Amino acid sequence: QVQLVESGGGLVQADGSLRLSCAASGRTFDSYAMGWFRQAPGEKREFVAAITWFGSSTYYSNSVKGRFTISRDRAKNTLYLQMNSLKPEDTAVYYCAQQATIGISTTARNYDYWGQGTQVTVSS
Repeated sequence: QVQLVESGGGLVQADGSLRLSCAASGRTFDSYAMGWFRQAPGEKREFVAAITWFGSSTYYSNSVKGRFTISRDRAKNTLYLQMNSLKPEDTAVYYCAQQATIGISTTARNYDYWGQGTQVTVSS
């Protein structure tokens, strides 16, 4: 079993920055990809970014490309999401997730383990 715990959310003004962290514990899968998703009220959960656990490949949604950076520290079993130039439309609950199968996906149903989420609110 894998446990994922997000932190780092909060309230920030537009154009500000936040860094989210996701600490993984339990039976982590070194070879499997991890990702960030977000869900705004009344909206479907959407893909934000993903990274292979070895960090050789990263993927971003068009809406965050150039503003957000996903990274990981394998020694600390921690995933990060650096968010710059935040916009009010980035307001959502942000979730980290890990796959339990080979490959890297941008689809939520392909992720097997999820954190509880952390709220990010961007004021205009």
